Amino acid sequence: MDAIIEVKDLVKKYGDLTAVKGISFAIERGEIFGFLGPNGAGKTTTINILCTLLGPTSGSAILDGYDVVKDRESVRESIGLVFQDPSLDDRLTARENLEFHAYAYRVPKEERDQRIHEVLEMVELLDREKNRVETFSGGMKRRLEIARGLLHYPKVLFLDEPTIGLDPQTRNSIWEYIHELKKQHDITIFLTTHYMDEAENCGRIAIIDYGEIIALDTPEELKSQVGGDVVTITTEDDVEAERVLVDDFKVEMIQDRECLCFEVESGESFIPRFIRDFPVSINSISLHRPTLDDVFLKLTGHAIRPEGADELAAMRAFARGWRGPIRR
Repeated sequence: MDAIIEVKDLVKKYGDLTAVKGISFAIERGEIFGFLGPNGAGKTTTINILCTLLGPTSGSAILDGYDVVKDRESVRESIGLVFQDPSLDDRLTARENLEFHAYAYRVPKEERDQRIHEVLEMVELLDREKNRVETFSGGMKRRLEIARGLLHYPKVLFLDEPTIGLDPQTRNSIWEYIHELKKQHDITIFLTTHYMDEAENCGRIAIIDYGEIIALDTPEELKSQVGGDVVTITTEDDVEAERVLVDDFKVEMIQDRECLCFEVESGESFIPRFIRDFPVSINSISLHRPTLDDVFLKLTGHAIRPEGADELAAMRAFARGWRGPIRR
């Protein structure tokens, strides 16, 4: 495996709190890699270490052959960042923001106009390139952030919730461009997202919870761990229904759901027999193939939740401290 990121026994402590507990993983060059986890899971801390925004307590992390602690400048020149919290200069126009970024990252002068035109067109802001960013809506600023992160063709592009708040058409357009960019320039994508359908774009996904990686595999292999089709029912007496399901039907219940959920093989053939033989009155029943939501719920015991204020505050603090490649 040609790994562009190698993490070994990474630990990060904040006093008595251990946010990251000795995790290890490797990301292949050109891979789209997803990081999924709820509030406080350790994913933001891990990414901040990889981006040189935070130092580890112990362990090591190598990015494109550079140590994230010893070679911070080289690491920063190798990566692009798109965080949730905007860091654009509102006083500049969209084009001026991109021109400054292209200059800072040494994009060849003869390529700057073409790349700026390309990314502005991709996020549908070409007609607003001469407008100040302070006149943009939140969604427009987000699209410009993404365009800026892609502009210099980084070897590794970190995307924290890359399409949050965007309409489905723009989300699809951005992902088409990301896939094409990866294909043409062999860019590695490190993604965090709470959109499970977006995680399907990843070649592999790491699920992190309480500072530990509890699963790492392709989306299809992760979904195969659920064990079968997922059946969801509501009944006249859910307490009695659950007892019958466990004792008589010998099914494994999926916890942390408002309805009764369980897994079966060949759900299409199971449901007619189940409805006929089940002794408790059924109000509703549905069947679906396993999703990444089901995988996360089964492996962690709880549903994935949006980022909390504490994690967003930490991200904002780190983003404000970001200055791009270090110049001496």
